[in-house]
Amino acid sequence: MDEGNSGVVAASQTSFIMRAAMPRSYMAYVGGNLLNLLRTFHGIIAFTLITLGVILNHLGDAPAVTKPQIIRELWRSGLRLFPMFLFMSGSLGLVVIGQVVSRLSSINATGFLGTIMVMVVVRELGPLFTALLVLSRAGTANVIELGTARALGEVEALEALGIDPVHYLVLPRVIGMALGVFALTVYFIIGALLSGYVWAFIQNVPLRPSDYFQQLAQSLTWLDFAVLALKSCLFGVTIAMITCYHGLAQPIRIGQVSRATIGAIAQCIIACVLLDVLFIFLYLAV
Repeated sequence: MDEGNSGVVAASQTSFIMRAAMPRSYMAYVGGNLLNLLRTFHGIIAFTLITLGVILNHLGDAPAVTKPQIIRELWRSGLRLFPMFLFMSGSLGLVVIGQVVSRLSSINATGFLGTIMVMVVVRELGPLFTALLVLSRAGTANVIELGTARALGEVEALEALGIDPVHYLVLPRVIGMALGVFALTVYFIIGALLSGYVWAFIQNVPLRPSDYFQQLAQSLTWLDFAVLALKSCLFGVTIAMITCYHGLAQPIRIGQVSRATIGAIAQCIIACVLLDVLFIFLYLAV
């Protein structure tokens, strides 16, 4: 009995110690992650301000060097991804929008089709889906390229030659990615709307093309075009800023590039979703 009681007492003491130690370790874990998040946020804001200062003060400097870099980034973040976006927009139209059209037709509510298409595709799915696709290709490439250049000492070599790394490496990526995301968003929306109607036509939905496009035109306003341009460009700038920051400010060794890439992707997704939420509040306010 004594041995059994002593075992129970020892077990209870051990469980009490473990329970008492867990809150401290948990709070340290949460506090450490929160501190790292605040440091990263502070670093991204500072890096963004520096980049904006370079864009405003040195945008026209060395055009023979920066202009080819901007065109290269525009091709990598725009034209190069066009076939993939053409496929994805067609898939979205066939799978999602076509189903919405057929469902509205079954309840004789095709008169609301234009409004639903504008709300779902033009305002939400088009810009956000495009930004995430660009992030998966061009955004990750930014972190890997810049992180490798930083780890191999190429950034320090540029500084030793008197070349500003922000002006040479970051500025073209910000401008090119902003323009690329905007152009791909427009093509993505057009492709999704057209393929959605093709699916409705295949299903013999009683909706003429003239009625379909008339509903879209009546549902679109000047605010939709302005917000679409602003949102897509901001998505591109946000992705470029965060990926360039993690590529230039984080990796010191080659082994840290993969970790910086994962962190950059996660933060870009969170930032784009938060930006999208802000624009939703803008629509509700207007």
